[in-house]
Amino acid sequence: MTVPVPELAPLTPGATRVLDAASRLFYEHGIHAVGVDTIAEAAGVTKKTLYDRFGSKEALVVSYLQHRDARWRAHVADHLAREPEPGKARILAVFDAAISWSDENSPKGCSAINARAEIGDGHDGHPVFPEVARQKAWLLELFVVLCGEANASDADSLAQDLMLLYEGAIVTVGMETFAQPFEVAKRLAGRMLEQEFS
Repeated sequence: MTVPVPELAPLTPGATRVLDAASRLFYEHGIHAVGVDTIAEAAGVTKKTLYDRFGSKEALVVSYLQHRDARWRAHVADHLAREPEPGKARILAVFDAAISWSDENSPKGCSAINARAEIGDGHDGHPVFPEVARQKAWLLELFVVLCGEANASDADSLAQDLMLLYEGAIVTVGMETFAQPFEVAKRLAGRMLEQEFS
């Protein structure tokens, strides 16, 4: 299986500056805490340019999440390419990807989870909720496929177990409950996989 990395529409230089500034600010301070004036100033553009390029703050938030997700998927794809043979090591490569990603890119935890926490229950039609749900569904499906390729006895159930370990680790990163949660999650995943494939 190759990991599909979403093809995103190319951005103008001004839009790129807006997205870069918004991404940094949204992740560091939260979506609600950052206004379009602050983003425009940080990007060195006018508010008109921001709205011309993205249409609304909500659309900018979705773009921020989509671009982070595309970078994450490319990172996962690189790790899976190093473990081309189906089996335990290939499944654990997702955790290896998370370990190498989290310090530099996610010290405050998962951007999708953080965004979801800010928008409420998702039943108000906010465009962020479907994007966040899509990203999490993709990760679960990735685990299902990897477990299926490895001939797990119940790929769906094993994938759900692995997903819970992964999600628990990324929340623990954001909460700073203890150090190196992805290393702990990988160790536990390894034990589960040893039982499955022994």
